Formats: sequence, structure tokens, C-alpha cells
Amino acid sequence: MYDTARRVALVKQRVRENTRRRQRREAISLSAACMLLFAVLMQAAGTVVGPGQTAAWGVFGAMLLREDAGGYVLVAVVSFAAAAAITALCFQLRIRENQKKDGTGKPDPQKQEGKTT
Repeated sequence: MYDTARRVALVKQRVRENTRRRQRREAISLSAACMLLFAVLMQAAGTVVGPGQTAAWGVFGAMLLREDAGGYVLVAVVSFAAAAAITALCFQLRIRENQKKDGTGKPDPQKQEGKTT
């Protein structure tokens, strides 16, 4: 039979392992979502942007000077919006995780009733 200190140490170790597994799973799923988004955007760029040669071959900034550069701009705006949404989601998940860890996820009953001391 284990003593209390040993049991607490085993529980803490198990919690660390579960947290590490969960974080790894989240990182893998976010990476997969990003790769999927990248593939979708590449397909969208292929269908939206018309074929043709740029005026200045090898200078990628010159692509935006062409008259049919709207597809590139569209893909850039969609990519930025998706990245901003993913970043906001990650921040919200981190805040929720910290609240659960600290025990601050439950509202203060005095603040709920509007009472202040």
C-alpha cells in the first residue's frame, strides 16, 4: 500500500501525462486543420486566378499590378481572416483552460447579485 505522499505524486504524474497528451492532440488537430485550409486555399487560388505569365517574371510583387490579380487578393484576405479566427479561438481556449485550472471559472455570487464590498 502506498502512503499519501506517494499517491499524490502518482496522481500529479498522471495529470501531467494526460495534459501533455491533450496538448499534443490539440496541436496535431490544429496542424491538420491548417494543412486542410492550405490545400483548400491552393485549390481556390487555382480556380480563381487565371493562367498567364506575369509582366516581370520572377518578381512576385508585380503580380498584383496585373488586371486579373483579384484572385490573389481574395486568397490573401481569406487566409488572413482564417488565421485571425484560428488565433482568436486559441486565445479563448487558453483563457478557458486557465480559468478551469485556477478555479475562477465559477462566477462570484456577490458579483452576480450586484453587491460589492
